[in-house]
Amino acid sequence: MNSRPLVDIYSHNMWTHIFSTFSLDNQEQNNYAQGIEEMKKKVKIMLGAASSTLDKNSIILIDTIERLGLAYHFETEIEEMLQQIHNFHANNRDDDLFTVALGFRMLRQHQYHVSSSVFEKFTDKDKKFLKSLSNDVEGLLSLYEAANVQISGEEILDEGLVFAVNNLKRMLHEELESSALHKVNQALEQPLHKGMPVLQSRRYISIYQKDHKRDELLLTFAKFNFNYLQNLYKNELSQLLRWWKDFEVESKLPFVRDRVTEIYFWSMAFRFEPQYSIVRLAITKCMQMMTIMDDTYDNYATVKEANLFTRILERWDMDEIDQLPDCLKVSYQIIMRINQDFEREAVENGTSFALPYFKDKVIQFGRAYNQELKWLTEKRIPSYEDYLPNSVTTSGTHVIFTALLPSMESLTKETIDWVLSDPKILVSTAKMVRLLNDLASHERESKGGDAITLVDCRMKYQGLSKEEILSKLSKEVEDGWKDLNNEWVLARTSGVPKNVVEQLLNFTRGTQVIYKKNDGITYPQEFLAPLIITLLRDPIHI
Repeated sequence: MNSRPLVDIYSHNMWTHIFSTFSLDNQEQNNYAQGIEEMKKKVKIMLGAASSTLDKNSIILIDTIERLGLAYHFETEIEEMLQQIHNFHANNRDDDLFTVALGFRMLRQHQYHVSSSVFEKFTDKDKKFLKSLSNDVEGLLSLYEAANVQISGEEILDEGLVFAVNNLKRMLHEELESSALHKVNQALEQPLHKGMPVLQSRRYISIYQKDHKRDELLLTFAKFNFNYLQNLYKNELSQLLRWWKDFEVESKLPFVRDRVTEIYFWSMAFRFEPQYSIVRLAITKCMQMMTIMDDTYDNYATVKEANLFTRILERWDMDEIDQLPDCLKVSYQIIMRINQDFEREAVENGTSFALPYFKDKVIQFGRAYNQELKWLTEKRIPSYEDYLPNSVTTSGTHVIFTALLPSMESLTKETIDWVLSDPKILVSTAKMVRLLNDLASHERESKGGDAITLVDCRMKYQGLSKEEILSKLSKEVEDGWKDLNNEWVLARTSGVPKNVVEQLLNFTRGTQVIYKKNDGITYPQEFLAPLIITLLRDPIHI
């Protein structure tokens, strides 16, 4: 009961010397900002002209602006155009597969209700997609992306996804021009809707640069915009790394994953736009705090120490700290100091009334990890029904979104009540985060015996093989996306600020990237590191 787990020494922070010394070049940043403002005026003229015609090219223009990461400059113009497109989309029977699928996807992504019946004209009497479409690479790509915004019950899009994937994979082995090949590979690797918006934009800039139909103004605008944002990100990250260094975690808590840079990368999924610096900083601090708690329970504390740590956490009182052993004392101090950071920022924002909710969710988070440690110590795998609600709590979704409350503009009691009511999209997000995490890390955690996963629970109580369980869980991820897509559309008329709901969707997008090929937080070197280099280290040559 009181034996200490074997301490897992994780790889050191591989980024500190790269980013901690960054100094923002104000002259360079001003040059980028000036260029952005000049090009923004020209693109507004382009959008104005496109809004008067609202043809296929108008939809392509909006899509290009969004893919290049420029849409936040033109939210009003784009919303007005999409409203008009929505008004006639369902009744337009003449468009080709590419245009219909593009319009459908963009409207869904902007929370418009559109019927999947618009695809019926592309199917035969057996509800199979027409074979004549099987070599239409642009149409198939558009159908593929549209199928990834589907909701439950849309069998025509289930069929469309299979049709598109099979034919696109076949085309990879045939002669495609290089730009088309790049598009197909990128789409199959990461559907647009399910990826981190800022990462998708960076990748699309490279694709668009090779497109012979590219608009040079938009391409240059995107490059200026990305480099401007990257400098902001580097500046934020350097601040965070200096803040984190003061905690001396590497020497005082060697069992903790030092992952500020990787977590900051994750925070960019929530909001990448320049005005949301406070969101990225709050998420990074919050998630690194949760990582400390996770590793304290999983990698260091005995059951007796964990029980004591949890009781003191519940009291939320620094006067109790001397009861703890040294390492747990440091963990507790860091939690309290991060809470003090949030308190100070909430006072500045006039949102101190939201702080108690964060404290409550942190306490619940600690209790859930303590429960998991008890199961492990007793060598007991809980039933799926017992494990799931506990694992939804340890996903950290509730902690993160109560941490974000004080940073929200015009925060209201209604928004707080909505977050605390466990709305379906929040619960669906938490389940997705847990599913994606467990799918990526089950092999390591089960082998090491330092955590219980959904795979363990399902294997024990359902009598299925690991392969069958993994297949089922992958199917649950697909169904989870359908639930999220449905809740996203429904939220348009819910009265909840779009920004709040969008951050839940973006959390899932970021999680999908972080855990796509392995546990990117625990082992970032192989898969996550190249993405961090792309977004945070290397500017685009102009």
